[in-house]
Amino acid sequence: MAANCVLAVDLGGTKLAAALVDRDGKVVTRKSVKVDGSSALAPVKQIVELARELVGGKSLRGKFAAAGVAVPGLVRRDGSVWAPNLPGWKKMALARRLKSALGVAVVVVESDRNAAVLGEAWRGAARGKNDAIVLMLGTGIGAGILSGGRLVRGAHELSGCAGWMVVTDDHGPEVQRVGQLESLAAGPAIARAAKKELARGKGGLLEEIPVETINAYEVAEAARRGDIVAIEVYLEAGRLLGYGVANLVSLFDPEMVVIGGGLAGASDLFLDALRKGMKERAQPIAGKKVKVAVSRLGGDANLLGVAWAAMGRGHRRPGNGEQ
Repeated sequence: MAANCVLAVDLGGTKLAAALVDRDGKVVTRKSVKVDGSSALAPVKQIVELARELVGGKSLRGKFAAAGVAVPGLVRRDGSVWAPNLPGWKKMALARRLKSALGVAVVVVESDRNAAVLGEAWRGAARGKNDAIVLMLGTGIGAGILSGGRLVRGAHELSGCAGWMVVTDDHGPEVQRVGQLESLAAGPAIARAAKKELARGKGGLLEEIPVETINAYEVAEAARRGDIVAIEVYLEAGRLLGYGVANLVSLFDPEMVVIGGGLAGASDLFLDALRKGMKERAQPIAGKKVKVAVSRLGGDANLLGVAWAAMGRGHRRPGNGEQ
């Protein structure tokens, strides 16, 4: 069975997941571990070890048809990777190293945002769509863009750096470091906004949490328990995210925008504000036609996306012709 599958790997800044995926998009088996950042090669060795565990043996040759890897960074056309959250990954020759270590002829490496939109278009909320965008919300903000059935990559493989979209007049060191939208609406920004309100003397349930431990998930829990400050923080983040989505909608006229990433789990707190902000600022016809939905695949979007690409179908849209 394994030989009829591909190895799909989702390498994040802190978590590494690997799975065997069949041609119907079914995850046959999977494993995950915490990323070992002790050296540049440590995550590569972890990928190989997880592959061995998945196939149940030391020898990997002939055990799966190909491999695909999603990474949190820039993938150059030669398969080398720049990933700022992984030590020593300025130009990691990932594809070449894995071909040798895994004993396969095909190793496809994609950015996590590109992997996500391929996965969603194959088996997720954007299934069968030619024109779709996945907005990944978490520690950072990125967008995978499928236009006319093809990934939008850009001249330097930098398309989709959505965190750098300008949505207000705000400026400062954090804006210059990570981009304006990311500095205002990503996970760390939500935590900063909540801490700022507490420093102004606005009380509530958040006061029960040590300031140094407040994060976006703690703020979400407080909001669900009725904390006004936490609710307002998420509504503001949703409004600004809506403006960012409006820019994407006006530029690419997608059929679907899918909200993914870690913050998608808090979408109940900001999705209405996001949709409202998008409709206020997007090109009117495109804004009315586009659907905005939350990912149904969660973390599997990246795995399915690189599985799709590894099967040799990444050059075509993951649409109705492939079931």
